[in-house]
Amino acid sequence: MDVPRREPPPLRESHPLEGGRDRGAPLMAARSGPRPLRDAARHSAGRTAAVFLCSAASAAASLAVPAAVGRTLDLLLDHESGRVAHWLILCTTAIAAEVLLDAVVALLSGTAGARSTALLRVRALERLLAAPPGHAARLSPGDIAARLSANATEAGTAPVTAAALAASLLAPAGGIVALFLIDLWTAVVFLAGLPVLFLVLRAFTRGSSDSVARYQRVQASIASRLVEALAGARTIAAAGTTEREQARILAPLPELAVQGRRMWSVHGRAVARAGVLMPLLTTGVLAVGGVRLAAGAISVGDLLAASRYAALAAGVGAAAGFLGSLVRSRAAARRVAELLALPRLAHGAASLPPGGPGRLELRGVRVVREGRVLLSGVDLTIPGGVSAAVVGRSGAGKSTLAAVAGRLTDPDEGSVLLDGVPLPALAHGELRRETGYAFERPVLWGDTLGEALACGTERASPEGVRAAACAASADAFVRLLPHGYDTPPGEAPLSGGELQRLGLARAFAHAGRLLILDDATSSLDTATERQVERALDHDVRAGTRLIVAHRLSSAVRADLVIWLEEGRVRAVGPHDELWQLPAYREVFTPPGQVASGHPAPPAGFVPYGTGRPADAPVERPGR
Repeated sequence: MDVPRREPPPLRESHPLEGGRDRGAPLMAARSGPRPLRDAARHSAGRTAAVFLCSAASAAASLAVPAAVGRTLDLLLDHESGRVAHWLILCTTAIAAEVLLDAVVALLSGTAGARSTALLRVRALERLLAAPPGHAARLSPGDIAARLSANATEAGTAPVTAAALAASLLAPAGGIVALFLIDLWTAVVFLAGLPVLFLVLRAFTRGSSDSVARYQRVQASIASRLVEALAGARTIAAAGTTEREQARILAPLPELAVQGRRMWSVHGRAVARAGVLMPLLTTGVLAVGGVRLAAGAISVGDLLAASRYAALAAGVGAAAGFLGSLVRSRAAARRVAELLALPRLAHGAASLPPGGPGRLELRGVRVVREGRVLLSGVDLTIPGGVSAAVVGRSGAGKSTLAAVAGRLTDPDEGSVLLDGVPLPALAHGELRRETGYAFERPVLWGDTLGEALACGTERASPEGVRAAACAASADAFVRLLPHGYDTPPGEAPLSGGELQRLGLARAFAHAGRLLILDDATSSLDTATERQVERALDHDVRAGTRLIVAHRLSSAVRADLVIWLEEGRVRAVGPHDELWQLPAYREVFTPPGQVASGHPAPPAGFVPYGTGRPADAPVERPGR
């Protein structure tokens, strides 16, 4: 089959939870102000100030050159050669200082922009990883990559660009002042055209903002489609839909071209108008200066200086380029701000009681995502040290219950306690040290497989990693790899079952008093699954096990079964007792087959947590 035609959800280890409350709120809040610009400005304040000061000094040097050259010319024409040497030295010094200062500005601008970009990327990535899994579900992997790369780079250059813009106005301002000092009329001619320039720049700024934002969004859309296609490359090749996928990925290109032409059209018009206006003003200054020279009001040197000062004053037209950069930076900063606005999963400072058995309690838990009730009225008590299987049909809320139990997400109502301590009150390290997870599709990171398995709140020793791999039936195939545990994850040819066993090994290496397996054995064959279960009972730290199960064998071997149906607890009890219920047997019966087993229990039998007879209809959760 072909790859689904939709923007992909973010990559994650766990499950398709939407996670968190009011997911749209942070994204809307991010539009209220360019927080990344403020962060970048504070971080690079010193270098930005240095850029401005050096640029100001360079502008001062550039302003000194025309006056010095004009004075030298007047001295030569007056045959006062004895005084020319001093002015030539001043000209040479000013030109050298301008060149050196421009080089320093380029160096400082590059380092300041790089440091600000790195700051924004690190903070955005930290916030992304600190948010509840699934909270960034509206942002596809390609979109996130675009925000962390291109958008962060453009936003990071904003402080230096603003400093450069401010400094770029110093030379034109000084040139206008110099024109006033040389001759009033030369300055008046130049000032007459500035209102027109102001209108040009204003129209440019307004016209650029929308087109730049749209251009960046289309770029992110193309990146998202490309990442999705790369992830489904085998499916595309098998389906023979390569050309169709190419067309799908490149479908936004016409819109990108439209916004690109619109963006550069606005920029081009502004530059063209400024490019025509500034030479006209310079020509007007020279014409008036020539008239004033003929009238004897100014000297030849003054006319030469006026022409150079008019050229410097015309540099105000270059502000269009800096304004364009700032517009792009502001639009990019809004996109980065959506990552920075993701809420953190706050933690307390409490510790769990020493030697606790891992008793897990859910009290009145309700979880709603995107208007859909995933869990409702869940009241559970799982005694410490038992193995509890969570069963139910697809969409019953099993993975949501697993996420709430280990605080990958918080419930909208109710509370979750581990050994009597509410999970939000626990310190982050304490929670993650005592609560472990293994997932259906684990992701391995690190330079080597050994490092990927050892990574955790507390780093596992090489001996602990190998023991955990043995317990997960992974040690044998890892040792067969060319470099064993030193093999980079990306170079290890792993099947789905082998990857799951490595995920289990990582969880076993960091097992605490609560271990949650979210469909973590679905790709294992029956024999391997049985070996893993025996090792889990005897070779892994004792504690409470919460196992999201789809196989009947997992429910049979569990001490306790939690039966979910449409977000509610239908019943809790040993598998042998629940198996008497026809509806329970149907959970494990493939569609189209008739469930078989023991007859229904006697009338009046009330399963745990329901408060109604087993054959009574289940109340649907509210929408």
